[in-house]
Amino acid sequence: MGKEKYILIDDKFIELAEDIYDIIDPISYCVSIYDGEEKYYSDLKAFSKEQSYVFAVVWYFSEVCNGGNDQFYSNSTGIVWEEALAGAKEIGLDEVYSIIKKSVDIMGGSPSKDRDERGETLESLTDEDRDEFDSLETQLYAIDQDFIEKKYIDYVKAHKEKFYFDGTIMV
Repeated sequence: MGKEKYILIDDKFIELAEDIYDIIDPISYCVSIYDGEEKYYSDLKAFSKEQSYVFAVVWYFSEVCNGGNDQFYSNSTGIVWEEALAGAKEIGLDEVYSIIKKSVDIMGGSPSKDRDERGETLESLTDEDRDEFDSLETQLYAIDQDFIEKKYIDYVKAHKEKFYFDGTIMV
């Protein structure tokens, strides 16, 4: 059983933030990526578009850096692909946007929000597609992580009011 955690994200919090995870804590705990598309989008309604973008790009990086595009699309996290794509562009991560876009194209141009359907798509990929996934992962790993973190924080600071949160969440 979870416990309650009070979170206040305001100007001061954002100005002092060095870790993007602290800023996206509310959305990370409150948005389910595990219960299907309807629940995911219903949960997202409580948050700003900007929060959803950072949340999704962070998930993309986390999954791909842990187990590649296969892991991202085969896990529940694949549901965030659309926000990750839009988010990378909005945040100014042009190279990341290009990488995500190519992975989306490999997945048919509009991957299903349904995990099982994405799994079927992954199973149908050719060896050439898999080689392209590997190439994209190598490109992603080569991007300086400090640069990525700075872009996240700069984006949040430029849109502070979109990241404000004052409430209690279950952790």
